Amino acid sequence: MIQFPVSLKIWISVLYLFQVWFVFNSCVQPKKEFESVPLGPWRGVLLLDRSPVVKYGDDRDIKKNFDFDSELAFTFELGKDSLNRLFVEFYNGSEKIRIYDVTMGKKTISSKDTLHIDFIEYDTYINAIYEDGIMEGKWIVNYKENYSVPFKAVFGQNHRFDHKTETSMFDISGKWKTTFQPGKQEEYPAIGDFTQEGNIVRGTFLTETGDYRFLDGNIIKNKLYLSAFDGAHAFLFVGKFTHKDSLIGSFRSGINYTEEWIAHKDESFTLSDPFQLTSKSSDNPLNFVFPNTENQMVSINDNKYKNKIKIVQIMGTWCPNCYDETVMLKDYFKTSPSDEVAWISLGFERYKEKEKSIKQLAAYKNKMGLTHEVLWAGYYKKEEAIKSIPQLSEILSYPTLLIIDQQNKIRHIHTGFSGPATKEYTKFKSDFENLINSLKDEGKKR
Repeated sequence: MIQFPVSLKIWISVLYLFQVWFVFNSCVQPKKEFESVPLGPWRGVLLLDRSPVVKYGDDRDIKKNFDFDSELAFTFELGKDSLNRLFVEFYNGSEKIRIYDVTMGKKTISSKDTLHIDFIEYDTYINAIYEDGIMEGKWIVNYKENYSVPFKAVFGQNHRFDHKTETSMFDISGKWKTTFQPGKQEEYPAIGDFTQEGNIVRGTFLTETGDYRFLDGNIIKNKLYLSAFDGAHAFLFVGKFTHKDSLIGSFRSGINYTEEWIAHKDESFTLSDPFQLTSKSSDNPLNFVFPNTENQMVSINDNKYKNKIKIVQIMGTWCPNCYDETVMLKDYFKTSPSDEVAWISLGFERYKEKEKSIKQLAAYKNKMGLTHEVLWAGYYKKEEAIKSIPQLSEILSYPTLLIIDQQNKIRHIHTGFSGPATKEYTKFKSDFENLINSLKDEGKKR
């Protein structure tokens, strides 16, 4: 038997391993890999039923009058700004929401890349693991017990529900008289207001207590898909054309809440005047004392508010319409500063605990760059909240805006808020300014 020197044995082994490596790599083409979570466009999905929908636009028969789909799609971009700061920008129609509270990392055990997106003002966040162009994780809402929604995103895609942009046989442009929960005790009216380009649809549903913000989606065959995700709420509307001028559909908010709706085209339909929906229970002056974000007690009767017009905003950090109203009020006080007018926000939070509520209100105030007093007024349940403001007959909606005169009497009550996604937004800003100017003129005549 031939004995090879040890050194020669080693060389033979090395040569063999090299041949195996060469053959393997000449036959296998690896996928494109990224060193970390890649920057660029992403298509995200929240799985409201915790499992994917088969596909959109298929030929399945709809056996029920109302069809409940469960895949809420949205688009976003992961990028860096001119200062090299990492951000995520979410898109809902014409709205762009840029978030800088973004952290990349690695899991200790698997060494997989991770992404954390914090919606501080809403007390929610997304945690995801990244691998091979795909993120998977959860959207978590802190103020709801054990509430999370499965999240998945694919890199390099920027379509909503359909990547095609061909013309649809249906045209949804215009105003639609809409009824949510038709035939039920909870029935309420709304207006659908939409624009359409090809099969891309944008618009919103406006109710008497607010709007569903910037909705974005597609018409695919005879079905309408609209969605919005802003970190606070996850909205999914699915409709089916029963006629070119009529729709039936479903509305889902997160994983637990579902409503039915019907709509037909009606350019003349209007909603009730939001200044007439909530009434006073007494003519007594408004009188309250609540803790602010520094846990210091603040009263509407404090010297800094005496002989001033007061804008008292009934709101919650969890409420997107409240966010829109806060942005509008902040802009008003920036462009029309006046020593004659003061702004106080009364926060009704989803936490019952004072410490947690004040902490969240402080984060909201800081994140939005607010300089006025933001007070914790209690728990958000309306039957509880009304106890804090007994001068009102009821609290119908968040937000509700009270315009208070120099004697602390309620002069005007505006229920809900029609935000920048609606045509009513510009009109309300003008009406609001006129009311404030009118009260200023009254004060000068005294």
